[in-house]
Amino acid sequence: MHKVKNEVKEFQTIKNYYKPIQPTVKSENGKIIYQEFKPAKEIENFVHCFWQLKTKKTLNKKFIYKVVSDGCIDIFFDHNQPSQNFIMGFCNKYTEFSIGKTFDYIGIRFLPCAFPILFGIDAKILSNQSQELKYILPDISNLISSEIKSSLSFKNIIKYLNQLLINITEKQTFYLDQRFFNSLHLIFQKNGFLDTEKELDTGLSSRQLRRIFNFHIGTTAKSFSNVVRFQYILNMKPSKQSLKENKLYFDAGFFDQAHFIKSFKTFYGVTPSKAFY
Repeated sequence: MHKVKNEVKEFQTIKNYYKPIQPTVKSENGKIIYQEFKPAKEIENFVHCFWQLKTKKTLNKKFIYKVVSDGCIDIFFDHNQPSQNFIMGFCNKYTEFSIGKTFDYIGIRFLPCAFPILFGIDAKILSNQSQELKYILPDISNLISSEIKSSLSFKNIIKYLNQLLINITEKQTFYLDQRFFNSLHLIFQKNGFLDTEKELDTGLSSRQLRRIFNFHIGTTAKSFSNVVRFQYILNMKPSKQSLKENKLYFDAGFFDQAHFIKSFKTFYGVTPSKAFY
């Protein structure tokens, strides 16, 4: 473990190598907006984006929002009722939410391992679920409830959240395990395609590797690598035709098409032929 104050170069590896993608929300007649905005430079090594999911008009039926696996932890809240604030941890498969006919959700998407290090929270207790933020970070939950008003614009809310997180990072002294970051770097370099038992030779035993990844990510190195590999494919922006012709999944380490389709459906919720056009 070593001590790093303020400037955390280890996090730059994550920001530079890893670009988590959530697919664009498809809505009939453009009734739903999903947008992402980059954070302030001071916190860009910790936060991937601020996001908003809202209706422009009342929908005809309740909307099912699908979240694909991206390796991140999100804090989010209802813009119209900021006291309704939540946190969602690492998910090893896609997740669905029924969120009604009208909604306006705003969120902070933290890069992998940033949230546990910033707040000292074990990521494993957050995994594969959404829970009320007040049980995890009561002070942050109270600030969102009291300081964010439904009348505030998304732009002004981003300003507030940026400053809140800048203040938190400036007060922190980080104690980082270089062996963990070395392992993470290898996973990103290989785009998630590696044997984590044999190739993560970074001075950690199998037991230590499992413990340290559970704390920082919320799952094992192998499970996280599978999500990185899935996100690598999304970042390639494939089409149904290009997947068929170029067989990108071979480059990502899938030994046949059936293996790729099964894995993709786990993380995305539908087959590649339905996800891409």
